[in-house]
Amino acid sequence: MKRIGVLTSGGDAPGMNAAVRAVVRTGLSMGMEVYGIEKGYEGLLDGQINRMEFHSVGDILQRGGTMLRTARSEKFKTEEGQTHAVKILETFGIEGLVVIGGDGSFRGALELTKRGISVMGLPGTIDNDLGYTDYTIGFDTAVNTVLSMISNLRDTASAHERTTIIEVMGRNCGDIALYAGLAGGADVVLIPEMETDVNAVCRRVLRGQNAGKLHSIIIKAEGVDISSQELAEIVEERTGREARAVVPGHIQRGGTPSGRDRILASMMAEKAVQLLYDDEKSKAIGICGNDIIAYDLEAAIAMKRDFNTEMYKMAETLA
Repeated sequence: MKRIGVLTSGGDAPGMNAAVRAVVRTGLSMGMEVYGIEKGYEGLLDGQINRMEFHSVGDILQRGGTMLRTARSEKFKTEEGQTHAVKILETFGIEGLVVIGGDGSFRGALELTKRGISVMGLPGTIDNDLGYTDYTIGFDTAVNTVLSMISNLRDTASAHERTTIIEVMGRNCGDIALYAGLAGGADVVLIPEMETDVNAVCRRVLRGQNAGKLHSIIIKAEGVDISSQELAEIVEERTGREARAVVPGHIQRGGTPSGRDRILASMMAEKAVQLLYDDEKSKAIGICGNDIIAYDLEAAIAMKRDFNTEMYKMAETLA
């Protein structure tokens, strides 16, 4: 394979730029032509495709977001859109594609695979919700961003003797909440994988108050079936202590990627380009333990994520 493309799709994640950089420079080192596709599948349909050189990806390793920009495309979800996308790739002579994104991006990649395009999927999402890989690109940075917020909010919560509920992203996966809650010493961690017991939350806050604690920190994943504001009102009513809900939102998506995410993205990208160079069929690239692995794309999409129950129990024990 001599000519490949790379795009970023769906929600941005810190480390996407590191992945793009590694795709471009690895491909060039192998004598391939590499093309950057702007704005994800939407840009593919519009032919927003440019040839990339070594210098095209200079000074992006440390930057969050994505230099190729990203978008969600309703047109691409149609059969007509997918057929048109293949024609655009053929027009540019692009034989293989690296898609950096989450579950929706991978499903789009699978449709291109069915139409004869070799696609390598890199898991670029802060949610860490893809079942075939231990970690996704951007997850580690998002956790560290939440940890910084926990530290800042703990200071003001103590000053006002307040309970603070921090709602973190992750859709229906509670990994950001769980990892940040454990590492940040949260009093309570609420995740969609476990049933929410409001009475138990209030008991935990009251125990802390009775022990002389000046604050309580509750980390709640966005997929939990009670709103943060509703929970704050219940906790305040039952404990007699002021409670505030904080929703940092897309702050968790931005910022300088951690060293771990930069390395993970680079290793996965190098693997993807090597597989394309070897004319391998479509794969999803991931990490298992310390090994960079490649699963059949369709099989990877179908894999369900196993929730780490032992880590959750540890978080409860240590709170």
